[in-house]
Amino acid sequence: MTSTRLLQLFLIFLTLNFSACGFHPRGSYAMPLEMKAVYLDGGTPILREQISTQLRNSKSQLTDSRESAGIVIKLFDEQFVRRSVSLSERGKTNEYELLYRLEYEVATPKDATLLPRQPLEVRRDYYNDQQAILARDNEENVLRSEMSQQVVRTLLNQARFALEKYQK
Repeated sequence: MTSTRLLQLFLIFLTLNFSACGFHPRGSYAMPLEMKAVYLDGGTPILREQISTQLRNSKSQLTDSRESAGIVIKLFDEQFVRRSVSLSERGKTNEYELLYRLEYEVATPKDATLLPRQPLEVRRDYYNDQQAILARDNEENVLRSEMSQQVVRTLLNQARFALEKYQK
Protein backbone atom coordinates (compact mmCIF):
# COMPACT_ATOMS: atom_id res chain seq x y z
CA MET A 1 0.00 0.00 0.00
CA THR A 2 2.70 2.47 0.90
CA SER A 3 4.75 1.59 -2.18
CA THR A 4 1.72 2.40 -4.37
CA ARG A 5 1.30 5.69 -2.56
CA LEU A 6 4.99 6.50 -3.00
CA LEU A 7 4.77 5.69 -6.71
CA GLN A 8 1.78 8.00 -7.07
CA LEU A 9 3.59 10.81 -5.27
CA PHE A 10 6.68 10.27 -7.44
CA LEU A 11 4.59 10.45 -10.63
CA ILE A 12 2.91 13.63 -9.45
CA PHE A 13 6.32 15.09 -8.64
CA LEU A 14 7.63 14.19 -12.13
CA THR A 15 4.56 15.66 -13.81
CA LEU A 16 4.91 18.92 -11.91
CA ASN A 17 8.63 19.10 -12.66
CA PHE A 18 8.09 18.59 -16.40
CA SER A 19 5.36 21.18 -16.59
CA ALA A 20 7.36 23.68 -14.52
CA CYS A 21 10.45 23.42 -16.72
CA GLY A 22 8.55 24.08 -19.95
CA PHE A 23 8.63 20.48 -21.18
CA HIS A 24 6.37 19.75 -24.12
CA PRO A 25 6.22 16.81 -26.54
CA ARG A 26 8.59 16.99 -29.49
CA GLY A 27 7.05 18.69 -32.48
CA SER A 28 4.48 20.71 -30.58
CA TYR A 29 4.51 24.49 -30.48
CA ALA A 30 2.52 27.10 -28.65
CA MET A 31 0.52 28.62 -31.49
CA PRO A 32 -1.13 32.05 -31.35
CA LEU A 33 -4.91 32.10 -31.35
CA GLU A 34 -5.00 33.15 -35.02
CA MET A 35 -3.12 29.97 -35.96
CA LYS A 36 -5.59 27.59 -34.31
CA ALA A 37 -7.27 27.31 -37.73
CA VAL A 38 -4.98 27.49 -40.76
CA TYR A 39 -6.06 27.51 -44.40
CA LEU A 40 -3.53 25.97 -46.75
CA ASP A 41 -3.62 27.02 -50.41
CA GLY A 42 -1.63 24.60 -52.58
CA GLY A 43 0.89 21.92 -51.67
CA THR A 44 1.14 18.21 -52.41
CA PRO A 45 -0.99 15.74 -50.42
CA ILE A 46 2.13 14.53 -48.56
CA LEU A 47 3.10 18.04 -47.50
CA ARG A 48 -0.48 18.89 -46.55
CA GLU A 49 -0.64 15.78 -44.35
CA GLN A 50 2.63 16.66 -42.62
CA ILE A 51 1.44 20.22 -41.97
CA SER A 52 -1.85 18.88 -40.66
CA THR A 53 -0.02 16.48 -38.31
CA GLN A 54 2.24 19.25 -37.02
CA LEU A 55 -0.75 21.52 -36.43
CA ARG A 56 -2.63 18.76 -34.58
CA ASN A 57 0.42 18.24 -32.35
CA SER A 58 0.21 21.95 -31.54
CA LYS A 59 -3.54 21.84 -30.86
CA SER A 60 -4.34 23.59 -34.14
CA GLN A 61 -5.91 22.35 -37.36
CA LEU A 62 -6.19 22.82 -41.10
CA THR A 63 -9.51 24.24 -42.16
CA ASP A 64 -11.31 23.79 -45.47
CA SER A 65 -12.67 27.31 -45.46
CA ARG A 66 -10.57 30.43 -45.94
CA GLU A 67 -13.16 32.51 -44.05
CA SER A 68 -12.95 30.38 -40.89
CA ALA A 69 -9.14 30.48 -40.82
CA GLY A 70 -7.06 32.85 -38.75
CA ILE A 71 -4.17 32.70 -41.23
CA VAL A 72 -3.62 31.60 -44.84
CA ILE A 73 -0.44 29.89 -46.06
CA LYS A 74 -0.02 29.81 -49.84
CA LEU A 75 2.40 27.26 -51.31
CA PHE A 76 3.92 27.48 -54.79
CA ASP A 77 6.34 25.49 -56.96
CA GLU A 78 7.06 22.61 -54.58
CA GLN A 79 9.74 20.29 -55.96
CA PHE A 80 12.15 17.54 -54.93
CA VAL A 81 15.31 17.30 -57.03
CA ARG A 82 18.01 14.62 -56.86
CA ARG A 83 21.29 15.17 -58.64
CA SER A 84 24.59 13.32 -58.84
CA VAL A 85 27.45 14.93 -56.98
CA SER A 86 30.23 12.42 -57.67
CA LEU A 87 30.76 9.38 -59.90
CA SER A 88 32.75 6.17 -59.47
CA GLU A 89 35.33 4.99 -62.00
CA ARG A 90 32.54 2.82 -63.50
CA GLY A 91 30.38 5.88 -64.08
CA LYS A 92 27.89 5.07 -61.31
CA THR A 93 26.81 7.73 -58.85
CA ASN A 94 28.70 7.64 -55.53
CA GLU A 95 26.98 10.60 -53.92
CA TYR A 96 23.66 12.35 -54.41
CA GLU A 97 22.37 15.73 -53.38
CA LEU A 98 18.69 16.06 -52.53
CA LEU A 99 17.07 19.47 -52.81
CA TYR A 100 13.57 20.20 -51.53
CA ARG A 101 12.36 23.61 -52.59
CA LEU A 102 9.12 25.54 -52.43
CA GLU A 103 7.92 29.10 -52.28
CA TYR A 104 5.36 30.34 -49.80
CA GLU A 105 3.44 33.39 -48.76
CA VAL A 106 1.58 34.08 -45.52
CA ALA A 107 -1.58 36.20 -45.53
CA THR A 108 -4.68 36.98 -43.54
CA PRO A 109 -8.03 35.53 -44.66
CA LYS A 110 -8.78 38.94 -46.20
CA ASP A 111 -5.59 38.66 -48.30
CA ALA A 112 -3.46 41.19 -46.43
CA THR A 113 0.13 39.98 -46.89
CA LEU A 114 1.89 39.12 -43.63
CA LEU A 115 4.96 37.65 -45.28
CA PRO A 116 5.64 38.19 -49.00
CA ARG A 117 6.37 35.28 -51.31
CA GLN A 118 9.77 33.79 -50.59
CA PRO A 119 11.71 30.58 -51.22
CA LEU A 120 12.42 27.85 -48.71
CA GLU A 121 15.11 25.25 -49.48
CA VAL A 122 16.52 22.24 -47.69
CA ARG A 123 19.55 20.31 -49.00
CA ARG A 124 21.00 16.96 -48.01
CA ASP A 125 23.86 14.88 -49.40
CA TYR A 126 24.11 11.13 -49.02
CA TYR A 127 26.52 8.42 -50.03
CA ASN A 128 25.20 5.95 -52.61
CA ASP A 129 26.58 2.57 -51.50
CA GLN A 130 26.69 0.38 -54.63
CA GLN A 131 26.70 -2.79 -52.50
CA ALA A 132 23.62 -2.08 -50.34
CA ILE A 133 20.82 -1.37 -52.80
CA LEU A 134 17.92 -1.73 -50.33
CA ALA A 135 19.64 0.43 -47.72
CA ARG A 136 20.32 3.10 -50.35
CA ASP A 137 16.65 3.39 -51.28
CA ASN A 138 15.61 3.43 -47.63
CA GLU A 139 18.16 6.13 -46.82
CA GLU A 140 16.78 8.40 -49.52
CA ASN A 141 13.20 7.89 -48.29
CA VAL A 142 14.24 8.70 -44.71
CA LEU A 143 16.09 11.82 -45.87
CA ARG A 144 13.10 12.99 -47.92
CA SER A 145 10.80 12.54 -44.94
CA GLU A 146 13.17 14.44 -42.64
CA MET A 147 13.52 17.22 -45.19
CA SER A 148 9.73 17.56 -45.44
CA GLN A 149 9.44 17.73 -41.67
CA GLN A 150 12.12 20.43 -41.53
CA VAL A 151 10.30 22.45 -44.20
CA VAL A 152 7.03 22.18 -42.26
CA ARG A 153 8.65 23.30 -38.99
CA THR A 154 10.37 26.23 -40.70
CA LEU A 155 7.22 27.22 -42.57
CA LEU A 156 5.04 27.21 -39.44
CA ASN A 157 7.67 29.09 -37.43
CA GLN A 158 7.95 31.74 -40.13
CA ALA A 159 4.16 32.06 -40.28
CA ARG A 160 3.98 32.40 -36.49
CA PHE A 161 6.68 35.09 -36.42
CA ALA A 162 5.06 36.99 -39.30
CA LEU A 163 1.73 36.95 -37.47
CA GLU A 164 3.31 38.17 -34.23
CA LYS A 165 5.09 40.99 -36.10
CA TYR A 166 1.84 41.96 -37.86
CA GLN A 167 -0.03 42.17 -34.55
CA LYS A 168 2.51 44.56 -32.96
